[in-house]
Amino acid sequence: MVKKIVVIGPESTGKSTLCELLAAHYNTIWVPEYAREFLLKHGTDYAFEDLLTIAKGQIALEEAACKAAEKLLFIDTDMYVMKVWSQFVFQDQHGWVEEQLMERKYDLYLLCDVDLPWTKDELREYPDLETRRALFDIYHTLIKDQATPWVLIRGDFNERLRIAIEAVDSMK
Repeated sequence: MVKKIVVIGPESTGKSTLCELLAAHYNTIWVPEYAREFLLKHGTDYAFEDLLTIAKGQIALEEAACKAAEKLLFIDTDMYVMKVWSQFVFQDQHGWVEEQLMERKYDLYLLCDVDLPWTKDELREYPDLETRRALFDIYHTLIKDQATPWVLIRGDFNERLRIAIEAVDSMK
């Protein structure tokens, strides 16, 4: 059975980089963030209903990768990210996302802190540290109150990778 490790946190906290580095370290695959693909194709002027499409696209990527992975699968973003995004941007939530949060099971969460410098790209929306910290606090509140083990990831990329590897190795 494949162990699924989800990397979550606000934008520009190194989630994709960490997934890629972990997948290379463990010689496995990782699931990219579907929202990036969607927004690059459709533009950044998105509506609340687009978030449901993005959530379903994320799940589809995860399901396909789960069939291809052997022991470990690293996942950049899950329904917690969709929940936070929906609530923060639209002050609303799709029931389907809530259902997925209850149904889907993971083995470990890696919560990335906002202690890395924000890196601008065409999709990122919240460069100020105050907003990034507020978003992190929302993730932290959600993740600490759920049953799946989780580890806080902070520091430079080398430190983040070290902490993540220790966390993954300890769950084997």
